[in-house]
Amino acid sequence: MTGLVYKSTGSWYTVKSEKGDFIECRMKGKFRMKGIKSTNPIAVGDIVDYELEETSDALTGTIFNIHERKNYIVRKSVNLSHQMHIIASNIDRVFLLITINNPPTTFNFIDRFLVTAEAYNIETILVFNKIDTFDEPTLEDQLYMQYVYQQIGYKCLRVSSTEMKGIEELKDMMIGKVSMFSGHSGVGKSTLVNAMEPTLHLKTKTISEASKQGQHTTTFAEMYDLSFDARIIDTPGIKGFGIVDMEKEEISGYFPEFFKLKDQCKFNNCLHKEEPHCAIKAALEKDEIAWSRYNSYLKILEGDDENYRTDNYDEDRKASDELRK
Repeated sequence: MTGLVYKSTGSWYTVKSEKGDFIECRMKGKFRMKGIKSTNPIAVGDIVDYELEETSDALTGTIFNIHERKNYIVRKSVNLSHQMHIIASNIDRVFLLITINNPPTTFNFIDRFLVTAEAYNIETILVFNKIDTFDEPTLEDQLYMQYVYQQIGYKCLRVSSTEMKGIEELKDMMIGKVSMFSGHSGVGKSTLVNAMEPTLHLKTKTISEASKQGQHTTTFAEMYDLSFDARIIDTPGIKGFGIVDMEKEEISGYFPEFFKLKDQCKFNNCLHKEEPHCAIKAALEKDEIAWSRYNSYLKILEGDDENYRTDNYDEDRKASDELRK
């Protein structure tokens, strides 16, 4: 029998059958996915083959095969730095939720997410949430951030769950697709899903004032069927986003505005740092590429996985100013 994984709790997987029934399944033995060092061999969104097992108390299943994935999105495993955790697979679109200061979402975090999504060929739409809470300076910061990404070609939406602004437009972009919501804890993922589908009643929590960090309310990724012909994968909040398994030479290819200019660099293997006649640095000097993006690129290139969690918006701007000198 074949089904779709809707929830993973580590050892048990909730699978929806082709008839629409939900069955709790376990994995048969050890899975070794080709070329993937992952802490979780089966992810939400996987299409799997399973056998039914009847016991005295319940009908369960055993998963014995995972179908080839169209794509997947990963982050570094929290405890095992050289391994990765597959957040979800077979995704049509990712909506990255961004808040400016409640909690802060940095350019660096966004760029790391976008690079990973580009590498795994997943369309990402940036959703600026909580726009009803903005004062004038926060609005300026948000509009500047939106401008940076729209110039590159990323779609951006501005939404408010409490005032229902932008919700219908967001729903239209999800019809007929498997979408994933992602972002820091506290950016309002569950609240936004509840605004679109009030009958779901996803748990929500307030921001922890002491650290301006969200408190985790979603502990495992889970897929939901929505009433308007859409599926959504709700994911745990991500504090940090390490880049997994990329060669230095390929990183710039996942920055679309860099990729367009790469062929104009004098050297084929140009890393866009100290090399002469670099088209990326020339565009940077003319303000045709955002300094925040170049700053993120350098941090990813240098493997700076320790410090990116503490970066904030002001530091990104200061670093950009330093690079200009």
